[in-house]
Amino acid sequence: MPHRVRRPLLALAAAALFLLCLARPAAAHGFSSTVYAHVTGDGDGPLRTRLKLEYDLLVVSAADTGDDDPLFRAGTDAFDAGDAAAEAAALNSHRETALGYVTRRLSVSAGGKACTPTPAGDFRMGTEEGVPYALLDLDWACGAHGSGDHEVRGTLFPDSEGYVKGTKTIVTYDVGGRSGSAALDSGHPSFSISQAWTQRFWEFFRLGAEHLLTGTDHILFLLALIAGSRRPREVVLAATSFTLAHSVTFLLAALGLVDVPSGLVEPVIALSIAVVAGWHLWRIRGRGTGVAELRSPGEGRFALDRAGWTRLGVVFCFGLVHGLGFAGALGIEAAWTWTLLWSLLVFNVGIEAVQLGIIAVVFPLLLLLSRRSPRSAAWTTGTISACVAAMGLIWFVQRVAGA
Repeated sequence: MPHRVRRPLLALAAAALFLLCLARPAAAHGFSSTVYAHVTGDGDGPLRTRLKLEYDLLVVSAADTGDDDPLFRAGTDAFDAGDAAAEAAALNSHRETALGYVTRRLSVSAGGKACTPTPAGDFRMGTEEGVPYALLDLDWACGAHGSGDHEVRGTLFPDSEGYVKGTKTIVTYDVGGRSGSAALDSGHPSFSISQAWTQRFWEFFRLGAEHLLTGTDHILFLLALIAGSRRPREVVLAATSFTLAHSVTFLLAALGLVDVPSGLVEPVIALSIAVVAGWHLWRIRGRGTGVAELRSPGEGRFALDRAGWTRLGVVFCFGLVHGLGFAGALGIEAAWTWTLLWSLLVFNVGIEAVQLGIIAVVFPLLLLLSRRSPRSAAWTTGTISACVAAMGLIWFVQRVAGA
């Protein structure tokens, strides 16, 4: 590839990658919210939903008249003071406003007809990952049609507050002998309790796939792994190491067995991006080759030198941290059940499917380029790694400052 063509293309690719990164928020998981709902009932009588809602978003979204709303003033003052008792008092003092918002955005129906909600007690306070959450129980009377197929619909958040990019409602249920879990969002706001296992599979598979596709930091980490792998076996071993590591901490954290604050997880994820990308820049310094050093299929297929094993160890350690980020995105908290484990595994399968798809597209292109022009391959992988490392460092500084 001539220099006059190669360098403008590399500059264009670098600019596109840089703009893509800037288009994403610095905290990839910090601008979404998760609503938790646990639904119980015998299938014929009333249903009960036990809700957990992020407190400050509930206050801001439920306030009918904006900053002058009494709930907004009392709720934000209590939130700023970090006083859980005052937070609960603010919601209960303006109960009609807060309940009205929740029941407009969350509904239960049976046999195609709406059920009537009644609060079962006052608002209470709790925490999820160190964030204040409001707790509320609602009983849903479904009348004569109560034995019909139950459907739950949730459209809570985001609203006019403007800084939440999306909301997931994680529903676990045990109704009339049926138990399971579902994930709702703006594109899929409802589900039927009688849904088939294939529908549950698709919901959590889609959620996992979408999370990786919209998580720019995880994609950049993967690109750094690909760019820094000179042989097919290197990218296979690196991806496998990353997968095993994040699967372990993902399951442990999602099941509540490990709890690490997001204020620590997010900066380390950003730092991992810079370190893995910078590793490749150090390796190609003075070599002039990127993915060019290919051997025949039978020659030392899985043999690694000391640097290769060290890289795998680094990738594995950072994979453990990325798993905590994945778990924070799903945020299921429930008693241990095989159904819950199934949902977590399917979510992870969705992540892996996208990860393998990216590797299957990007790495063969780099291999093809390396065989045609090793020098161009070095320029390409070096440019990718430099841009990724720069963004990782920028995000690290932003997240440390934000924490």
